[in-house]
Amino acid sequence: MRLIFALTLSAALMLAGELKLGAPLTLKKQTPIAALETKPTDFLNKTVQVKGKMVEVCEKAGCWMNLADAKSNAKVRIKVKDGEIVFPKESVGKMAVAEGTFVKIDLTKDQLIAQLKHEAEENNKKFDPSTVTEGKTIYQIKGTGAVVLE
Repeated sequence: MRLIFALTLSAALMLAGELKLGAPLTLKKQTPIAALETKPTDFLNKTVQVKGKMVEVCEKAGCWMNLADAKSNAKVRIKVKDGEIVFPKESVGKMAVAEGTFVKIDLTKDQLIAQLKHEAEENNKKFDPSTVTEGKTIYQIKGTGAVVLE
């Protein structure tokens, strides 16, 4: 019921031109997504704000979105706790500004397989575990707030 209410509310707010999700944005300066990708250790455990095109959203719960920089095509994932913020699926293709803590996550091979399998299930995609040969380090933003722009 809470998810249905959140989706209905977000659809209504989007008609107003801008959808505010989670905590209000606090930073005045944005970090280029490309900088996060090329020098991730410079931003570890720091609060960052990014702006980009929403290229993908969690199909099942709206608990993450991927933003891409228009110039470099660099991408970053903004992940939130399930139900805390719901990124609307219909926002894919729109610009968004997001804020949160930039974190590093080291995944073993088994953890990576589990994560990729879970994401494939959420997005109704196929996944072949044999394509994963080793663990991986990922960087993402632990999101606190976002604004979807019209």
